[in-house]
Amino acid sequence: MKWISEWLPTSVDRRVRLIAWVYLAAQILLVGTGGLVRLTGSGLGCPTWPKCTDGSLVNTPEMGIHGVIEFGNRLLGAVLGLVAVLAFLAVVRLRRERPDLFRLALFAGLGIPAQAVIGGISVLTLLDPTVVGLHFVISAVLVALCTAFVYRVYTGNGRRAAVVPRWYAILTHVTSAVVAITIVVGILTTGSGPHAGDENAPRNGLDSEFLQHVHSWPAYLTVALTIALVIGAWGLGRSLRTWTLALLGVEAVQVAVGLVQANTGLPAGLVGIHMVLACVLAAAMTAVVLHLKEPVALPVDAAPPVPHQAAAR
Repeated sequence: MKWISEWLPTSVDRRVRLIAWVYLAAQILLVGTGGLVRLTGSGLGCPTWPKCTDGSLVNTPEMGIHGVIEFGNRLLGAVLGLVAVLAFLAVVRLRRERPDLFRLALFAGLGIPAQAVIGGISVLTLLDPTVVGLHFVISAVLVALCTAFVYRVYTGNGRRAAVVPRWYAILTHVTSAVVAITIVVGILTTGSGPHAGDENAPRNGLDSEFLQHVHSWPAYLTVALTIALVIGAWGLGRSLRTWTLALLGVEAVQVAVGLVQANTGLPAGLVGIHMVLACVLAAAMTAVVLHLKEPVALPVDAAPPVPHQAAAR
């Protein structure tokens, strides 16, 4: 085990940055495969949990394509768990110098088994839409945590100071709250729609067509607020301009996909894209919030004082 200890990074190097990006990408990819499970009616492809069947840990040929898709999603969840462990190990020796990275890796890592348990409960409750919705909410939170992890591996852990006016910070946080509302209403809309994951799965009983309209209200408000952020960021630095434009771009694609799917009978492919884009939206919004502050660089001449006795020599 000595070689493992010797491998563990003692500084934020290329390995840590690569792991951070893989972690974020895997979180979003898992949302995509989870959407595939629902949109292909494979939610009960593995009818039990934690095993795929009562007598088999993995899917069997008799279960067909639905078993392959559902077990594939579970397998990717296990791979994500390994990436979480790797991310934690990558920063464990940095816990004193970089407690921020340690905490982010720890909290994001704890979310993986929590997701596994909630996923199991969703199977045992025959894909109850409330449980499935909670599953997606936690996925969005984990994407935000991994986005912060990526951001932090490129910045120091020193004192941070605001680089935007107070009004701009308030506007950004209001926008992030509206983004959260948009995602939650989208989850309720999906829970009332036709893509339940199984033909016998329950729905939440809400009016799907009405919810589609309700979902659009915070979505359009998000776009309006983001346009204000883009305009306000024009004199506040290149990084903030870049990320607000990226946020607006994600929203534009998301709105376009939402309009097309709403007017074409909710085709499964577009619904899946819409789900993945919701997590990309959460990541982009998180990035904008993180860029409201930047590390404060120490002055060049801010060296530690020389002890009096040493100076006398």
